[in-house]
Amino acid sequence: MSVRDVLAAALMLAGVATAFLAALGVLRMPDVFTRLSVTSKASTLVKMCVFLALAIAFDDLGVATRALAAVAFVFLTAPLAAHAIGRAAFALGVPLFSGTKINEMPQTQVRTVQDPDP
Repeated sequence: MSVRDVLAAALMLAGVATAFLAALGVLRMPDVFTRLSVTSKASTLVKMCVFLALAIAFDDLGVATRALAAVAFVFLTAPLAAHAIGRAAFALGVPLFSGTKINEMPQTQVRTVQDPDP
């Protein structure tokens, strides 16, 4: 077993462990906003670990280029998607956790969803 195989296995194991901890976090978090935070951060880290493990394990420039492009794409899109989902949940009136101390989005900025005319 070479150093490259050990490094790829360690990255893969780190990704699996992070995914497991994120799954536990989703079960433990009280509302949609904290669950969204857990899943967006963890999924980005898990995908980065798995793609880098693939790039190292295959030892091919084409695979490494695609893996790094996928990591860059995930880094660019995952936070934006999580932010959009969180804003949509807030606009729809999904309740915050009762222990929330500060709400930095005043209710005056929130638009309610109107039912379409029949």
